[in-house]
Parts: sequence; C-alpha cells; structure tokens
Amino acid sequence: MSAPLSTSMYESPVGRLTLVASETGLRSVGWSEVATDTGNRPGRNAVIDRARDQLDRYFDGRLRDFDLPLEPIGTDFQLSAWNVLRSIPYGSTMSYGEQAAALGDPNKARAVGSANGRNPLAIVVPCHRVIGSSGRLTGFSGGTDAKRFLLDLERRNVPGSN
Repeated sequence: MSAPLSTSMYESPVGRLTLVASETGLRSVGWSEVATDTGNRPGRNAVIDRARDQLDRYFDGRLRDFDLPLEPIGTDFQLSAWNVLRSIPYGSTMSYGEQAAALGDPNKARAVGSANGRNPLAIVVPCHRVIGSSGRLTGFSGGTDAKRFLLDLERRNVPGSN
C-alpha cells in the first residue's frame, strides 16, 4: 500500500486552496475539500512546504514559473493537455483551439476543455491561461472571478508591463 498523502489548506487571494502531496510530488491544488476517508492525512511535508512558498511568491508577483515535482493522475490525453498548459508563458493566454492544435488536432477543442476541467493542479498547471476563441473567460474550477484575478495578476507582473 502506498504512503498516505498529506493535505494542507492554503489561504490565497482567490480563496482557500487544498494542497495534496506525497513525499515525492504534488498531486493536487484546488478549491475543494479533500475527503478524509481516502487515506489522506492533514499535515505538511517538504513538497507542500515548497508549494506553499512558491504560491506565496506567485501571489506576490515574484514567481512566474513553478518548480515543483508534480504527480498528476489522469489519462494519457489529459496528461498531454496539461503539459501544453505548462508551456503557456506567464501573462499570456491560449484558446482551447490553439491548445488542441498544439496537441496535433485542432478539432479536439472540446476534449481539451474537458481535460482542462479535470486539471488537478490549478494555478501551478495554469489552466486559467486558456480562454475562449472570442477572448471570453470560460469555465474555471475556481470561477471566472478567480480566473480574471489570476490573469490580471500575471499581466501586472510581466516584465516591461509597467
């Protein structure tokens, strides 16, 4: 049996986040409470401490790229979609169609949207940087107000934007 996962609450400008990590990697960052019957234990470990530090620096505008060991669980397609998310530069956006094209099939924009909706590593794997083809802010697990906050935070802190 694998070691239990540690969980920790993190108070952020976009609401309370739950961080879940093994001793070797971050499993999730999200707005939902984690069920206690899954073997997760409240507490922190070195990965959670690193994630908390990097989130602090991100929200202060001092961190543009997260450098954390990640252990997302998903299908091969989801993992591929989430890898594309990690390629979107800080302060930039990409449409679902552009993300699908980066995966090799521009007709899979809906599938990409579905995969992004299951991204377990909100903010760290920046699904908030994906917008509708019209430029409209679309679905986000933290809500569109949180998405707008994150995009505005990044735009304010892009080098040369002042």
